[in-house]
Amino acid sequence: MEIGLSGIAGDEQVDRRHHGFPAMAVHLYPADHYAWLRRQVGELPVLASAGGLGENLFVHGIDETMVCIGGRYRLGTAILEVTQPRQPCATIERHLGRKGIVKAVVESGRCGIFFRVIEPGLAEAGDILNPIERGETVWPVRRAFHLVYGGGKPDRSELQELACLPRVSDRLIRDIRRKHPAT
Repeated sequence: MEIGLSGIAGDEQVDRRHHGFPAMAVHLYPADHYAWLRRQVGELPVLASAGGLGENLFVHGIDETMVCIGGRYRLGTAILEVTQPRQPCATIERHLGRKGIVKAVVESGRCGIFFRVIEPGLAEAGDILNPIERGETVWPVRRAFHLVYGGGKPDRSELQELACLPRVSDRLIRDIRRKHPAT
């Protein structure tokens, strides 16, 4: 597959208003979350194989607690950079035909990870997602997710710190300012 600056060639986003930005070019939903998701919603045909949640990457052994904002990874000949967590929305519930998924994702932090493409390249099924830079080690994706999308009253200084990271997505900064206007 060809990985370009706007994502994987041939991939389409259903909702171009909220998806498909350069900082959200590639989506990884950890493969190991599928067992948890099936426990939440049952055995659905859409969850029988990779791509059930619209992800481009299906990778075992990685999750939002180990991947940090700004981390860089090589996939085939492409280089990807972690920019933000995925914000769950009602589209997931419509796609799965089940209510309560957004709440379960928010509570668990099993949100998924967005990447921008730093260097376009080629990759194929079975290629390893190799870390090449750790990123902001105090900002794992799950921490950013809980802070911005988890509900509750987040610490303003933490929001400002997150928004000032050099590799965070402009979309996440916008969501911070929209959800927490005093930031």
